[in-house]
Amino acid sequence: MQSSRRGSPWTGLGTVVAKETADHLSSARMRILEALVFLTALYAAFSAIQAIRQTIGESPFLFLRLLTMEPSDQLPFSFIALLTFLIPLVAIALAFDAVNGEFNRRTLSRVLAQPIYRDALLLGKFLGALLSLTIALVTLWLLVIGLGLLLLGLPPSSEEMIRMLGFLVATIAYGGVWLALAMLFSVVFRAPATAALAALGTWLVMALFWTFIGQIVTPLIAGPPEGLLGPNLTYINVEQAIDRLAPNVLYGEATRALLDPTTRALGPMLVTVSEARALVLGAPLPVTQSFVLIWPQLTGLIAATILIYAIAYVLFQRQEIRA
Repeated sequence: MQSSRRGSPWTGLGTVVAKETADHLSSARMRILEALVFLTALYAAFSAIQAIRQTIGESPFLFLRLLTMEPSDQLPFSFIALLTFLIPLVAIALAFDAVNGEFNRRTLSRVLAQPIYRDALLLGKFLGALLSLTIALVTLWLLVIGLGLLLLGLPPSSEEMIRMLGFLVATIAYGGVWLALAMLFSVVFRAPATAALAALGTWLVMALFWTFIGQIVTPLIAGPPEGLLGPNLTYINVEQAIDRLAPNVLYGEATRALLDPTTRALGPMLVTVSEARALVLGAPLPVTQSFVLIWPQLTGLIAATILIYAIAYVLFQRQEIRA
């Protein structure tokens, strides 16, 4: 049910964003998720710092190693692997009942009876959840930097700060994809439990089975992986394109290029003699070139968010809402 009043379709957007953000930040669900993420992430960061202190001086990028330290006996998972695993869960928990919850509480028609349009309501719910997730991620980012300053006793360099800021932006974009997906399922399914299961099922497929699916589909499109003259480049490109349909793959490539300055390519490449010498010596890539390298991945995450949200928007506009 939509009233015939005139005005901007974004009337009330700020009100919806403020209300949704306040509801998320004050909810018990958000506090439990924040506690889970903060404790596990800080444990990973603290364990990485202990390992770095034993090898201090061996790397010019100590703060970047804080985020990319490889798993060991003391560190069962890296900070990046932890965020890749937990951020989709937090995003899904924030948005799986964003729309269908209003249906089930029979409050959606009352909200739309106010000077608030469907456009503003759906976008406000998404932006409110994204703002809540951003606040949590920025707080965690600052805590990790503060812990590094306290225990390492060294400030990050300007290049490290720029790379870590880029990492924060990529992490927020990664969370935005899962927020949009959870909101799409909240529009499609009226039962919150069904929406949550659909979102979690999609996450499990992307995280655990997508590579296996790509290995099955790629030979059907590009032929065998090996040809008469060596590796089949078409097979490699198709397999990489299928893998990059998964948000976690795009996020992993972006973080690897940003936090590991020796990363010079994210796919098959032909190198010159000077480039091969730089690869052997492990020469770091300038920060501007690292951002150029991850631009397709970052653009892909943002584009996926916009596309999924647009689908949810169209479906929400076509739904019938009765008082």
